[in-house]
Amino acid sequence: MRVGTVKEIKNHEYRVGLAPESARELASHGHEVWVERGAGLGIGASDQDYVEAGATLVDDAATIFAQCEMVVKVKEPQAAERAMLREGQILYTYLHLAPDPEQTADLLKSGVTAIAYETVTGPGGSLPLLKPMSQVAGRMSIQAGATALEKAHGGRGVLLGGVPGVLPGRVLVLGGGVVGFNAAQMAVGLGADVTILDRSPEVLERLGIHFESRAKTCFANASNVRQMLCEADLVIGAVLVPGAAAPKLVTREMLGGMKPGAVLVDVAIDQGGCFETSRATTHADPTFVVDGIVHYCVANMPGAVARTSTYALNNVTLPHALAIADRGWKAALKADPHLANGLNVHAGKLTYEAVARELGYDYVPVAEVLA
Repeated sequence: MRVGTVKEIKNHEYRVGLAPESARELASHGHEVWVERGAGLGIGASDQDYVEAGATLVDDAATIFAQCEMVVKVKEPQAAERAMLREGQILYTYLHLAPDPEQTADLLKSGVTAIAYETVTGPGGSLPLLKPMSQVAGRMSIQAGATALEKAHGGRGVLLGGVPGVLPGRVLVLGGGVVGFNAAQMAVGLGADVTILDRSPEVLERLGIHFESRAKTCFANASNVRQMLCEADLVIGAVLVPGAAAPKLVTREMLGGMKPGAVLVDVAIDQGGCFETSRATTHADPTFVVDGIVHYCVANMPGAVARTSTYALNNVTLPHALAIADRGWKAALKADPHLANGLNVHAGKLTYEAVARELGYDYVPVAEVLA
């Protein structure tokens, strides 16, 4: 199979779908690997690195979209890229369709077969292709929040770890999954006063055992969310409903009870955000203020640490890329029900139920497509 990867064009996105090592693996399986010139520069990978890995350099993305059977990316295709997709082509990348009706419509129109990293499953309902980026984003959320809390960036002027004689900052983490756990770990490491809210007793028990007295846990009902918001200096939105839009846990009305200059970091922004006042921002202009509360809502947080993120992502995406290239998408999905859960769009049909429900499309089960 001819497999291509392109230079990402989303604002300040430096990751790449295939690192040179991944290109080498595909080439060793007998596949052609085409790479747009400069695609790996953001992770410190030169064009020569790709050549030595057995890849062919291509001058522009248009050639890759026109001639490659499978395109491997990181972020959802932007409008200019969607216009180049074609019927029968395989797109393997993050999609996050539920809050993005324009992208969904374009993918359906293109006739592409789109497999989304974020809905590929693992044992026990885990999301192994989302997990490494959730780990990165969770850890980064504390770094970003700590910076936004500085007075020069519009925040309260609070040091999360405090100093002797001055209390540490209070961090509220909404959601105890992968993002929330990693955010809490970083915040605890800085010496902050950390509280984690979740609705699952099992999750709360696991977090309590892990953190012991270093972080507090609390059940996430409306009253507790409202009370904890009023006390927090930094709030991390870390909720996830796989494939669907994130629930709005914090309304605009609630902002009025928060401390002026407090910071909200919405890690769920890829799925529409879990704060009512959130809107996607970029690394170039990451924050905005609503009712005195600083919002950080960068939709591709891991892109800022591109090298770490690319290798963490390739570690989990490459095995499926090899399976698709070796066997063809249909045989690969038939052989692996977890990979089949990643199919979101095929030949003008929407094959992921949560997205279909969210955006009002007819849902076609994957089993029907594979039959």
